[in-house]
Amino acid sequence: MPIVGLNVMSVITLAVDTAMCGRLVDAENALTALGFATQLVFLLMVAILGLTVGTVAFVARAWGAQETDRINHVLQQSVQLTYIVSIIVAVLGNAGAGVAMEWLGADPTVRDLGVGYLRPLFGFSVFLYLNMLFAAALRAVGNTKLPFMIALVSNALNVVLNYGFILGKLGLPELGVSGAAWGTVISQAVAVLMMVALLERDHVPGVRARLGLARLDHALARDLFRIGAPAALDMVVLNIAFLSIVGMLARVAQVTVAAHGIGLRIQSLAFVPGLGVAQAIGAMVGNALGASREAEAREVVRSGVLLSTGIMSVIGLSIVVGAEPIIAIFDVDAGTELGRYSILWVRVLGWGMPVVGVNIALIGMLRGAGATNTSLMINVVGTVLVQVPLSWFLGFVLDWGAFGIWVALPISFLVRACLGVIAYRRGKWARSGAVI
Repeated sequence: MPIVGLNVMSVITLAVDTAMCGRLVDAENALTALGFATQLVFLLMVAILGLTVGTVAFVARAWGAQETDRINHVLQQSVQLTYIVSIIVAVLGNAGAGVAMEWLGADPTVRDLGVGYLRPLFGFSVFLYLNMLFAAALRAVGNTKLPFMIALVSNALNVVLNYGFILGKLGLPELGVSGAAWGTVISQAVAVLMMVALLERDHVPGVRARLGLARLDHALARDLFRIGAPAALDMVVLNIAFLSIVGMLARVAQVTVAAHGIGLRIQSLAFVPGLGVAQAIGAMVGNALGASREAEAREVVRSGVLLSTGIMSVIGLSIVVGAEPIIAIFDVDAGTELGRYSILWVRVLGWGMPVVGVNIALIGMLRGAGATNTSLMINVVGTVLVQVPLSWFLGFVLDWGAFGIWVALPISFLVRACLGVIAYRRGKWARSGAVI
């Protein structure tokens, strides 16, 4: 449950940005800019996801084997690698943000708004990455409450700062869309400082966090990326699909991109409980395999799939029934074109939620075991071979428009879930794992 809460806090950051920008004078352009920019923000996650997945796999195994020194060495090395990744993202992200927005089909006004939002996020990505890294490492040792409590404080600060910076309240300058990014960056920096201060005081016995520079362990770095790289490529493939969807939608109508951005905020929140279960599955599977308890790992997976599917089914039904009041949170009138497209997209998401629950639970199993190549293959098939071509076929060949583009997503998750079940039954994941 703390993992679910932590993920909710992470997603609320984007939801708050959207809700407040919907109250700007030029709200439609602001929301459209966020719709485009959100896809590029997801690329931020790609850069660090591989490292966090590798860290979880190694730390979880070390915790299961009761190797405290190993845990802290892995964490310290992961911090050093985070610095390197952050510098690369800051440089490339700021250099390419405008070009990427244009490539997605944003008009000049929307492009400028989106770039203003993206530059602070890319430039100070180190704070986001360190928060993700520390939360992942603590999840691997079974402590999920500390990251959650820090996220509560950070998100409360984010709401206050966004209110000030976006709308020019509380004596802060009115920065509009870019103000959303600055509020987020500052709150993330505060969260990092809180986490390090608590870990340095031995708040979590046996786990220490140090932000200073240290000599890089090249062998460990290679192993971390060996396990994590397929997971990062997973996210690359997923983002290519999302970016292609935005590009297709922009050719249907710019307003569908704004609707897509609103739906993605809702999707991100809706996916949170299932992702929380999946992350718990990954940590517990890693602990069990580290202690050579394969039967326990299998029981974790079976229970986790049932829990994830049940939770996501309830959420999906709620989304379908409550689509209109949900989009009203973003100050969108259901009777407008934006409102109609938003409701359509949200309901497509809702009907696909049960199969999403199965898929993400099984992906959690594979990542926790270190079998990240298998999860990558499943994602490639479901995304590259199914979702992208099906979106194009339904949207333009059959002329279903935005609905056809969107409905390909739940269909692709069905394919991924089936492939995940096959991987579980084959059992190779329980024997391969991460070699530490």
